Amino acid sequence: MKTIAITGASGFVGTSLRDFFGNLGYKILPIKREVLDNKKELENIVSSSDIIINLAGANIINRWSDEYKKLLYSSRIDTTKKIVNAINSVENKPNILISTSAVGIYDNKHRYDEKGDFSNDFLSNLCQTWEDEAKKANTKVSIFRFGIILGKNGGALAKMMLPFKLGLGGIIGSGKQSFSYIHIDDLLNAYKFVIENCIEDTFNLTAPEPTTNYGLTKALGKALNRPTIFPVPEFALKLIFSEGAKVLTDGQEAIPKKLLDLGFKFKYNNIQETVNSLV
Repeated sequence: MKTIAITGASGFVGTSLRDFFGNLGYKILPIKREVLDNKKELENIVSSSDIIINLAGANIINRWSDEYKKLLYSSRIDTTKKIVNAINSVENKPNILISTSAVGIYDNKHRYDEKGDFSNDFLSNLCQTWEDEAKKANTKVSIFRFGIILGKNGGALAKMMLPFKLGLGGIIGSGKQSFSYIHIDDLLNAYKFVIENCIEDTFNLTAPEPTTNYGLTKALGKALNRPTIFPVPEFALKLIFSEGAKVLTDGQEAIPKKLLDLGFKFKYNNIQETVNSLV
């Protein structure tokens, strides 16, 4: 029986991973915040784990005040440093560290595989630093650059469903911005695939066919049989989220080339398939 230790284990993805791998017979060790601040206890968990999954990070969809930017940074970078230091300090090291990043690392000018061009803004620089810290671990390291994760029990879709069910859904801003997403089931199976094969690389965790905000809106409207005529103006989002509105109004178009090249099979390839399975 292999052991997986997880930071951010109480979040949407973390809870899904705990249930998924628990059902497959893995032993799951959540790394709680208080453990991260206890060097000895953290090292004990790390040295007794075969796999470390690093998910910790404050919610990116929020108002980015200067204070919140510091939280976004510390919750990712400082946590990752502690995990990496623990890995490098123990004799019995895990086989692999899978650390999180996001497709927000790319600019929005082209469709990109994992070799795409990076942007030069707060989110991209945060992701770049996050990835660099994870790669300092003296074991195999894989980076998972998440698109927007769509699932029934949490994440972005859960927050969007009510207005759409009420017929109040609509595009965000122009609706032309790219929307790279992944079904939670495909995300979980990608973790399984990389863990079972112990692959060290950087992966886009996105569906093979990215869409736009307009494409998502229409897919939701069709699946729910509801109108989608109420757009959310960009200026309103900026009033609510300030710079953080970029997450909603300035999407990246990313494709999972490395997973596809390795023969990974996605169950949900396009946005309509994905949405239909979740509503």
